[in-house]
Amino acid sequence: RGGNRRLRVMISSLKHLSVITVYPTMSWLSKKLEPTAAHYSYLIVSAFLILYALFSQFIRNRLHLSEPPLATLVGIAFGPLGVGVLDLQKLEWEDNVIQEVTRIIVGVQVFVVGVELPKAYFSRHWKSVAMMLGPVMIFSWLISAAFIFLLLKTDLATSLIISACLAPTDPVLAASVLADSHFSSRIPRRLRHLLSAESGCNDGVSFPLIYVGLYGLIQHSTGSAIKEWLLSTILWQCLLGLSAGLLIGHCANRALRFAQSRQYISSSSFFVFYFLLAIFSIGFGSLLGLDDFLVAFGAGTGFAWDGWFANKTKSTHLPNTIDLLLNSTMFVYFGAIIPWTSFKFTMDSAILTPGKLSVLLILVILFRRIPVLLALKPWIPDVKTYREALFCGHFGPMGLGALFLSMEARAQLETGTSQPDPHPPAHSPFKKSIDIVWPVVSFIILGSIMIHGFSVAAISVSSHYSRPKGEREPLIGSETEGLAHMVHEGGGGESEPSVSGDEDPDPVS
Repeated sequence: RGGNRRLRVMISSLKHLSVITVYPTMSWLSKKLEPTAAHYSYLIVSAFLILYALFSQFIRNRLHLSEPPLATLVGIAFGPLGVGVLDLQKLEWEDNVIQEVTRIIVGVQVFVVGVELPKAYFSRHWKSVAMMLGPVMIFSWLISAAFIFLLLKTDLATSLIISACLAPTDPVLAASVLADSHFSSRIPRRLRHLLSAESGCNDGVSFPLIYVGLYGLIQHSTGSAIKEWLLSTILWQCLLGLSAGLLIGHCANRALRFAQSRQYISSSSFFVFYFLLAIFSIGFGSLLGLDDFLVAFGAGTGFAWDGWFANKTKSTHLPNTIDLLLNSTMFVYFGAIIPWTSFKFTMDSAILTPGKLSVLLILVILFRRIPVLLALKPWIPDVKTYREALFCGHFGPMGLGALFLSMEARAQLETGTSQPDPHPPAHSPFKKSIDIVWPVVSFIILGSIMIHGFSVAAISVSSHYSRPKGEREPLIGSETEGLAHMVHEGGGGESEPSVSGDEDPDPVS
């Protein structure tokens, strides 16, 4: 008994000692830790990028996945809907911050598209690009507006605003699908270049579309709305913006050639010049109130028109670096700012529910581009077969460009300028439109990221199993030949130079 008593005393003492030791230690440790939203974001984003970088070849070429859907899922998992440590409201990421971040990322991406296209691309392929930016994009805008108007019971102007945000092909998501990978090598270069050129142009071209709806709400007369649309949007923002961009790019090309020929510029500065010029063109456009994206795209096109810069840098993989650092980071943050609570919304006759938004997503994905591209295939020289038309119709993803345009629309409705309020105002004559634009656009963006992001894997798997057993590769989706029912030889696929510096122009079709 005495021994048991002494044992109990010893155990009690040890427990008391452990409590005395642990609690001060925990207290001291808690004072040292700084678990802020900013610090969590640095850790989570960098950890994702490190893991993706380590397995990037396996993920892209074996699993046939791209960064955007994975990054978005990481943002959702650690955002308010998941763990809750990636809360951008605590970082004060309000509408104005989101607008400027997306402006930079999309602007840099369209600049990259302009640089990466084959030299003098538009002189040979202007007919195909014009069809994509004209009839195809206008049809996408109008059919999406009809779905939104009928399904969500919004007014016509608001439907046109939302559909204009969704009309353009996102250059960031398009780049993630069309960039160098095992899958992209199975697509004719001709189609990759066409979709890249379209995605580089149409975020800027969408400004006239979005301002049709905006001026329909803001302007008090039809005459004043048409006048403002023609003078401010078409002439000032678009035409002057594109012209200014081409001039900036051409002058930058001359300046860089001069500095490089006289060895005034170091090799590191030579490569940084690429990125700085993109930022400069965005800043120039936004300062003058021009169409930022057309300025950036024009600058990239003018800068690389002769192919000299692309020849110098084609082994550096600069676009891939930009994709990994900027674009993937923003998709993580997008996953964390998705307005889940706003997907159930009622105001006047407009009603949002997850079910209605899901139906709208399906309708937009199926009918926004596919029918018009199938119908116009005979008049698009670079689309040779109906399978190619179907492919181009499907791969028109909506992403960060739509996010920026929704912020632009809300800014015009909130303040009458391109600078949004940090938070939507409590009282506004356009409150219904302000409140509904962001939830609808963000839901469609989320659906597009997932559907288009995982489409590559689905196409690769279906292509594998559509073959007879004896003709299948050992690994699923590891086939190397071009996708079936597409033209891959002669003038149809391989004759287009891979970068603007290649001396192998595609013949005019």
